[in-house]
Amino acid sequence: MRAYIHLKKEISSQTLEEMSEDSEKENYSDITISDEDESDEDTFMKFLSEDIHQCTLLTADSIGDPFFPRTTQILLEYQLGRWVPRLREPRDLYGVSSSGPLSPTRWPYHCEVIDEKVQHIDWTPYTEPVYAPTGLEMEPLYTNSKEDIVVYLAEDAYKEPCFVYSRVGGNRTPLKQPVDNCDTLMFEARFESGNLQKVVKVAEYEYQLTVRPDLFTNKHTQWYYFQVTNTQAGIVYRFTIVNFTKPSSLYNRGMRPLFYSDKEAKAHNIGWQRIGDQIKYFKNNLGQDGHHYFSLTWTFQFPYNKDTCYFAHCYPYTYTNLQDYLSNINNDPVRSKFCKIRVLCHTLARNMVYVLTITTPLKSTESRKRKAVILTARVHPGETNSSWIMKGFLDYILGDSSDAQLLRDTFIFKVVPMLNPDGVIVGNYRCSLAGQDLNRCYTSLLKESFPSVWYTRNMIHRLMEKREVILYCDLHGHSRKENIFMYGCDGSARSKALYLQQRIFPLMLSKNCPDKFSFSACKFNIQKSKEGTGRVVMWKMGIRNSFTMEATFCGSTLGNKRGTHFNTKDLESMGYHFCDSLLDYCDPDRTKYYQCLKELEEMEKHVTLEKIFDDSDTSLMEITLDLESSGRGSDSSESNDSQTYLLKLTSQLSFKKKFLKTKKERNSMIASHTNAREEQEVYGRGRLQQSHKESNSNEKGTKPNVSENYIFECFRREFPSQGLSE
Repeated sequence: MRAYIHLKKEISSQTLEEMSEDSEKENYSDITISDEDESDEDTFMKFLSEDIHQCTLLTADSIGDPFFPRTTQILLEYQLGRWVPRLREPRDLYGVSSSGPLSPTRWPYHCEVIDEKVQHIDWTPYTEPVYAPTGLEMEPLYTNSKEDIVVYLAEDAYKEPCFVYSRVGGNRTPLKQPVDNCDTLMFEARFESGNLQKVVKVAEYEYQLTVRPDLFTNKHTQWYYFQVTNTQAGIVYRFTIVNFTKPSSLYNRGMRPLFYSDKEAKAHNIGWQRIGDQIKYFKNNLGQDGHHYFSLTWTFQFPYNKDTCYFAHCYPYTYTNLQDYLSNINNDPVRSKFCKIRVLCHTLARNMVYVLTITTPLKSTESRKRKAVILTARVHPGETNSSWIMKGFLDYILGDSSDAQLLRDTFIFKVVPMLNPDGVIVGNYRCSLAGQDLNRCYTSLLKESFPSVWYTRNMIHRLMEKREVILYCDLHGHSRKENIFMYGCDGSARSKALYLQQRIFPLMLSKNCPDKFSFSACKFNIQKSKEGTGRVVMWKMGIRNSFTMEATFCGSTLGNKRGTHFNTKDLESMGYHFCDSLLDYCDPDRTKYYQCLKELEEMEKHVTLEKIFDDSDTSLMEITLDLESSGRGSDSSESNDSQTYLLKLTSQLSFKKKFLKTKKERNSMIASHTNAREEQEVYGRGRLQQSHKESNSNEKGTKPNVSENYIFECFRREFPSQGLSE
């Protein structure tokens, strides 16, 4: 009690207020921690048991005196004969000490998981051309035979109809071991992000594989990642995956499977590489109940005997990879100063969803001046290429270059690098453990079912109350198109200027990265089935530049990269180009901005205005191309049969009766279009600037503005010499 009386004399309420204000100035003004996390027990503060006269820590609510507020955030430290108040340090990164082990991954309790930790080296491969079909590729068709040998079967996936609970390491019962035969390959996929359901040996060197659908669904068979051991070098093996559901694939356009050899990595430092001959994607004879399945087949020779090898649909990037990366940032004394990592929420399986706040520490006078940029990735767990783009972005923005420093001084970046860690861990392609596509759930109020997207939307909403968000981008992978491109939203209903302005950033990105990014592949519209996506929801919340960036699983058709696969370094480079384009977009010298705006207006002029024979809003070809895009709905209650889906959509199209126009009517229409074009050409750059300013003023209050005069004072750069045309 004597210590408390002494403390009361030493500390005044004014001292406490000054202390709190100083701490707020040093901290970020908008650090986001979910309600869920605030209730978690803080296990990181180590209370010392030494003598009270040396150093004692007390929380303010432990003192039963009305003078002190009841809070656990103020710590009282007894030093040198007096009590010194200070704020509790922010909770640690992983729920464990930064010097301790990472938070272990949690699996659905019934999932079998091997003890072996799978790791791969990172390397930069040589240029890898796409496969050129010869026309002689086989289409192996299999029928059930008693002579077939099942060499691998993962039965654990169907033990529960829905998610029940999780545990560290999954199923704790002894695991069934693969068949061990000197002449038979051994398969394994019970590791993080692995996916393989069944393997049947149909011939001496031929294997039929079945991949596992997303857990608690009966569809989304696209992602595969498995291990092969007991290999024999110099023998031509054939692998055929027989239960894909998409009628078309990049494998028919030259994409090759990925292969990794442990012995090759140790002997020659060679990592993932594209392999395979006789590659073909085709419809097979396994259709049941109106469902059609498709096969991917390829042949291959292993480079070593008794090797441990892996095959994958795309370069794996696991939840553990992310945690290792974030741990390195957190333990870096330089990067950790401007990159604060917090737990946004916990998933259904109680895995952590991280949010990064990247910016130069704010001063009190700057707290609301800095605008925000938001990036998210891996809402679809099988789209691993999005994580490599995210890694490239983080590598650059956390680097020591002058441009990276400029971006951190100018913006506050909010980054959610992995929205669906549960799906990533279990090897899903599209869904979470709720059996739903999270990129259709941004409008949902079910926080407990879809926590990551609920907390992300809530975080962005609160952020927009404090500052302007100038850009939102969700990173994805695409299974049907080459190159990298963007989906945006259509602002034509608001104003023509806004309609064009939303296309400026993607156009700049295509100029800065002409051999990877295709502006002509970008689309800007809102379909009803996409209204629950992050892109559309954020746009309706008021973020003018709201995009989905789609990266192909295959490669490029542009420039010097034409006809080659993208590797991890190509994907990472898109993170740099994103930052580079952001600098161009926000340069106070608006020359490049208005250059792009002018180009976009010229593009609009050359788009034909005559739609005599086109009365439908959506053509059959557009529907066919978009059937399997990453934006397609994934309601697990709906059929995944693409042909049924196509017939359903085409039956809804209403085609009006077409009447031929007289020559006089046609000449009149052409004349009116010509006059309209001539009138538009009268307006020069001054009109472009005026319309831009009018758009900003009209949208004020409903859409955030991009200021004309903010950001850089000494930053001037030119576009690359490459033109817009591909």
